[in-house]
Amino acid sequence: MRSGFRQSMNWLHTWTGLSLGWILYFVFLTGTLGYFDSEIDAWMKPELPVETASAEDAARAGQAYLTDKAPEAKRWFMALPVNRNTPHLRLFWEEYPEGEQARGKTGSAFIDVGTGEELSGRATGGGQALYRMHYALHYLPRTTAYYIVGVCTLFMLLAIITGIVVHKKIFKDFFTFRRNKGPRSWLDIHNLLSVMALPFHIMITYSGLVFFLFTYMPLVVAGSYGFGDDNRQRFFDELYGAGATAELSGERQSVQDLSALVTDARSRLGNEVAYVNVYSPTDSSGEVHLSAASHSPLRDGPELIYSSASGEFIRREGAGDQVPKAIYDTLLGLHEGLFAGTGLRWLYFISGLLGTAMIGSGLILWSVKRGPSQLKNPSFGFRLVESLNVGTVVGVPIAIGAYFLANRLLPAGMEGRADWEIHVMFITLAAAMLYPLARPIRRCWVELLTLAAVVFAALPIVNALTTERGFLTSALAADWVFISVDALCLTLAAVAVYARRYLSSRLGEPVRAGSPLNLSAQES
Repeated sequence: MRSGFRQSMNWLHTWTGLSLGWILYFVFLTGTLGYFDSEIDAWMKPELPVETASAEDAARAGQAYLTDKAPEAKRWFMALPVNRNTPHLRLFWEEYPEGEQARGKTGSAFIDVGTGEELSGRATGGGQALYRMHYALHYLPRTTAYYIVGVCTLFMLLAIITGIVVHKKIFKDFFTFRRNKGPRSWLDIHNLLSVMALPFHIMITYSGLVFFLFTYMPLVVAGSYGFGDDNRQRFFDELYGAGATAELSGERQSVQDLSALVTDARSRLGNEVAYVNVYSPTDSSGEVHLSAASHSPLRDGPELIYSSASGEFIRREGAGDQVPKAIYDTLLGLHEGLFAGTGLRWLYFISGLLGTAMIGSGLILWSVKRGPSQLKNPSFGFRLVESLNVGTVVGVPIAIGAYFLANRLLPAGMEGRADWEIHVMFITLAAAMLYPLARPIRRCWVELLTLAAVVFAALPIVNALTTERGFLTSALAADWVFISVDALCLTLAAVAVYARRYLSSRLGEPVRAGSPLNLSAQES
């Protein structure tokens, strides 16, 4: 009975992992890059300066810009450049709604604190586009993408749980690696990658489902608040807070100096102020809400509320007062990792790469285990899976490399430039997925790995030729964003070269069941 249960779990683990593994590989890799989305944004806009202004200077510049640009706005918002999540002063404003409209017009801008002017740079999707792809995919309606990713995530969680059940000696297997043993070697690699970051895999998968809880389970909200957009909005207003609580007085009054409020709030919070919300800036009953960036997974830190007219401190609102919301926010905060410092962020990144490699090795393991039985007469299904495997495992990194190259090579003034960066990425991915259908699989691995090495080795060279922030210049200026991107690209190129040489050296060997890289039933 026990053996039959484990065998059924093995079947479930295998087929849940394979059926959606290609999408999960894409989701995991783009999500992993999302942990450095702000740094990728900076790399993809090399024209923009590195911001060094204080929070007070940023608040002063933001207030001057908003007073001129949106003097009659319902709300002003500033994200001050005090940490990596906001490298430049970001402003947002919302006008009062007209007529029967539910919301007024909105606007946003990035501002150079020193000059007070809007920052201009090449149009690009940046790191934010990659980050959004891991939960919203691309070219699909947002809700449809959410459900696709949700189903894949649910299957991922199921594959992790069944994998733990299947491997009853999972931690013993962690220290086992059988070299040159064909499927057993790939199984050992898969086990190693799975166990190394197992807590991260469970956390990131479960919290990913929680992230869109209200999308996947809308009846939870409707059961207490009723159906319809108005009732749903009432729920979210209560969950997240509806903003200012004071009634409009109708008496006009200008906003106090926000830089002075930032200074006072810093002393009260014991931390740097990161966000400034001004509600009803032209009304005497307006409020200024100031909060610091959270340094814990709780996401929301304490918020200080001032009168916008007099600058008088009104009250302090704490974070985590509601236990269910605190648990929900903590899970989301752990998933996003916005609180993480440099060391923890790299740990997130490495764990994400291990998760991506775990999925990739699982896909390869499926082919390797079934390769010997497909030597004489490979089925269409087996051939298709092998093609999708190589097109995904090597093709997705190549496509992302093409996205970075497009950022440097597309004309700066090109219409729809940001969209075309993404188009280049997906055109490259489609080509990589189709290419294995026309080539012997083992040679296709070698050829795509060669292309990957060329793409990633070319990136630092192209960057040096097209910008003034090449590796040497960046090293002299201690510009760690550009240094890190160049170093990572060269590392990936070296890994691709090593893998290519290893595979290429075995192309002349006969295919046999014990071959550690028996990736195909077909030879060139």
